[in-house]
Amino acid sequence: MKNILWVLFAIVLLMSACTDDTTSTDKTKGQQDDSEKTEESEANTPDSDENEAEDTKKENSEPEQQEQDKEKVAEPVYKINENSSIVPIGEKGEEKTVLLTIDDAPDGHALEMAKTLKDLDAGAIFFVNGHFLEAPEEKEVLQKIHDMGFAIGNHTYNHVYLPDLPTDEQKVEITSLNDTVEDIIGEQPKFFRAPNGANTDFTKQLVKDEGMVAMNWTYGYDYFEPYMDAEKLTKAMITGKGPEVDVPQSLLKPGANLLMHDREWTAAALEDIVQGLRDQGYKIADPSLIQTVE
Repeated sequence: MKNILWVLFAIVLLMSACTDDTTSTDKTKGQQDDSEKTEESEANTPDSDENEAEDTKKENSEPEQQEQDKEKVAEPVYKINENSSIVPIGEKGEEKTVLLTIDDAPDGHALEMAKTLKDLDAGAIFFVNGHFLEAPEEKEVLQKIHDMGFAIGNHTYNHVYLPDLPTDEQKVEITSLNDTVEDIIGEQPKFFRAPNGANTDFTKQLVKDEGMVAMNWTYGYDYFEPYMDAEKLTKAMITGKGPEVDVPQSLLKPGANLLMHDREWTAAALEDIVQGLRDQGYKIADPSLIQTVE
């Protein structure tokens, strides 16, 4: 009898221990479930939803804001007048501004000149010819100049005297170069300059139809033999005077459109020309701020 009582007592103790273990396990599981519910609840609170919405809104608005900023920067503040001078639009631009242009590019020194201007934070329009854009390395040079932020202008494909050509050939000289430039840099030129400044009534209308601003220049000296020297050229460009080619008076004035070329002596003089103009209080125009044909 005593033995039976001891066995029953042991069974009761064993059952009690199992019950405690189950209760402890259930409590732990319950605590975990409560914790998960709390975290889930916190993740789904209104504040959390608002924060996520705000983050999404910011992400969506950033590209829009960047586009708006870009449009603000691109708003024109200058235009090219009938005399090829650069003039302010209303009160937006600075009057004492000059425009730098480089023709016959990219021959042999255009990339060097672009790097010089980039280092000086000075803008310019590079007027290119198609016969300088036929080899892969020439196309690469143009791409690099464009990537540095410089405007690319149309100077005809073969640098021909347009009045000597029938209208169909004039058209090919201009439109074929537009197509070539677009194939290389992804966009057509916005500016046009005829070789020797010789336009025709036909090319004037064609250029407008092609969405380009036509311009000549107000002065330039590097294509005259006496100024094929860096020191002489620098002096001529920053004074506006070319006494050795019968220009004793200064042509430098606010709005001047300065003609230069892709030449060795011009490349050597370029930094001093920019600095000399700035020393006289002139600002170098950014071509991206010039009004183009809509």
